[in-house]
Amino acid sequence: MGEPRYINRSLGLKQVVTPQLVRDYHSPLVERMRAQGNRLQAGPLTFRLAQEFGFCYGVDRAIEYAYETREKFPDRRIFITGEIIHNPGVNERLTDMGIRFLDGRHGVNIEDLHPDDVVLLPAFGVPLADMEALRARDVVLVDTTCGSVLNVWKNVERFTRAGHTALIHGKYAHEETKATASRACSQPGGHFVVVRDMEEAALVCDYIASGGDRAAFLARFGDAVSPGFDPDLHLERIGCANQTTMLSSESLAIAERVRAAMVSRYGEAGAAERFQAFDTICSATQDRQDALVALLDEAPMDLMLVIGGYNSSNTGHLVEIASARVPTFHVQHADCLESADVLRHQPLGSRTETRSRGWLPIGEATIGITAGASTPNSEIERVLRRVASFRAVSLD
Repeated sequence: MGEPRYINRSLGLKQVVTPQLVRDYHSPLVERMRAQGNRLQAGPLTFRLAQEFGFCYGVDRAIEYAYETREKFPDRRIFITGEIIHNPGVNERLTDMGIRFLDGRHGVNIEDLHPDDVVLLPAFGVPLADMEALRARDVVLVDTTCGSVLNVWKNVERFTRAGHTALIHGKYAHEETKATASRACSQPGGHFVVVRDMEEAALVCDYIASGGDRAAFLARFGDAVSPGFDPDLHLERIGCANQTTMLSSESLAIAERVRAAMVSRYGEAGAAERFQAFDTICSATQDRQDALVALLDEAPMDLMLVIGGYNSSNTGHLVEIASARVPTFHVQHADCLESADVLRHQPLGSRTETRSRGWLPIGEATIGITAGASTPNSEIERVLRRVASFRAVSLD
């Protein structure tokens, strides 16, 4: 066919797709806010935008590759293994472009693929078993895996080769964590355990320090451990890593707690040999968390709107940070803002959307805005305009 079967670089069509990307995802209003110190006054409303927000480099790259792939292969069937990023609008746009998903929603599985098909690998990466299955179908693969995720894999593979079990701070059902965990098992004798939060990490640490009920441990963690995992054996040497979109402060605290448990069990010298840790929070995730904290420190606000997919991990952690300081609403898109009185949102800790009333204060109000790394500027603009419309003020 002339083209490589595995593509992990730009297809050279950036100039062709850039106008499409600008049309679909950019925002003149957001750029104007940036030029005005990330502040916008609209009648009684003051909008304050975090310094870092929205699309990161990895997301930009993944979407650009998807658009280039459609241009490069206009007559081919194009699939993607799952959501390219956790943003419903972006994924709907790819569907509109004729890119179908291999996650069951379009009734096509890997076994149904043909050599002429093209498959996009999402920014989260894919587990090794899926990669092997795709390569067995001899399809053209276009890899959009984020560089920060690749860095996590490299570290996990390094310390599992040295005989350390990978303790991954993440959500075991998340696409990225599944892919990372598969890299731990790629090494002979490699194992993993995934902890979602400090509470689960504490259970692991208690077992490291003093042992426990093996059956109860395995029942508690279920699918969050590797096949054949034995806590009596596989918690003797630990390497900590994390899903790149977790809350940075919690990841660091978990690593320190695991280290302390190893010291308690084996002493300082033993822990130095048995414990490793890598801070693999991606820089974009950290930047957005830091920028939100800075925004909250700058001036009092009446509320925060955090924009992003409900299944977006990095967006959820922005909600967690903001909720500790100010009334906060996590909205997927502008349509969630139904009126000045009612909006739909997903509360912190919930997995379901709910409606709240009285969300927009009467009179003057300062509204903080931030967005997860999968949220385009165009959606931020839609939210700004929707809020302004409730007070009959123009943003032009």
